[in-house]
Amino acid sequence: MVEQEPPKIEFPCSYPIKVLGRSDERLHPLVLEIFERHAPGFDTTTIRIKSSSGGKFVSMTITIEATGVTQLESLHEDLMATGLVSMVI
Repeated sequence: MVEQEPPKIEFPCSYPIKVLGRSDERLHPLVLEIFERHAPGFDTTTIRIKSSSGGKFVSMTITIEATGVTQLESLHEDLMATGLVSMVI
């Protein structure tokens, strides 16, 4: 079996990131703070928030101008370190 390489991304590019976590009043401001740290000045009008049908979970989709793999990895690491984020896609 031949292993396929993931597709190459050409940076900079518009890059949507979905953050999933439990509904918690601290989640939204904390996620925004982390995004601002890693993608200063990102367009907040791109934010899409959706609650699960039961209301226990929330997803936030935020599009940034990604500058490279290091930026994306650092963003992912900081989001997961909050303890409020369950998954970053």
